[in-house]
Amino acid sequence: MVRVIMHGCNGHMGQVIREITEQDPDITIAAGIDIADNKNNPFPVFTSLEACKAEADVIIDFSTAKAVDALLDYSAGRGIPVVICTTGLSEEQMVHLKETSQKVAVLKSANMSLGVNTLLKIVKEAARILGGAGFDMEIVEKHHHFKVDAPSGTALALADSINDAMEGRYHYVYDRSQKREKRDAKEIGISAVRGGNIVGEHEVIFAGTDEVVEFKHTAYSKAIFGKGAVEAAKFLAGKPAGLYDMSDVV
Repeated sequence: MVRVIMHGCNGHMGQVIREITEQDPDITIAAGIDIADNKNNPFPVFTSLEACKAEADVIIDFSTAKAVDALLDYSAGRGIPVVICTTGLSEEQMVHLKETSQKVAVLKSANMSLGVNTLLKIVKEAARILGGAGFDMEIVEKHHHFKVDAPSGTALALADSINDAMEGRYHYVYDRSQKREKRDAKEIGISAVRGGNIVGEHEVIFAGTDEVVEFKHTAYSKAIFGKGAVEAAKFLAGKPAGLYDMSDVV
């Protein structure tokens, strides 16, 4: 049985993970951490990291970027592996994360979905075959109108996966409105759509002569990220110090 400390337990994703773990016999939440204990949780909740002395095998973090630095120090100090699901980390925080991974196992991915991370592997293999045969490669991502960044981190991760397969020979194009010229054969186009309450949709297009191959992932709820985080936690428990991502899980 994997014991979890849920950092940000009273947030939406914290409660989603609570529901998932209640149906999974291989994992349980031993304690939660949040700024206020305002939920009826079946586990003890602490309002600060320092107050939490619960024995655990791994930490799952769905909190805020400003809370991550203290969590990384807590993880390293107690020797408890941590799955970082919080997004929007600064470059300085990413450096801190990598330094922490030298002391304890840390898992961080651009997207926690098992489906998206399977897609990352699929498009990498497709790029080797289709990109090598001269297919043009495009990525279209769609999200709700509240999302402030574009393109999404997942779209960039997909582009990086493709470009890695092509030995880094491609460059990314985000806007063609300022130039009137033929498409460069060595570009990956990335387009962003914002509207409504779209949870997340990513499509990778390989366009060749007289044929098109498309790979698509659609998220219908944020619960998929909770499921991925739980699988990541089960994977990370007991692992030696190092920096891991969801590609290690899938």
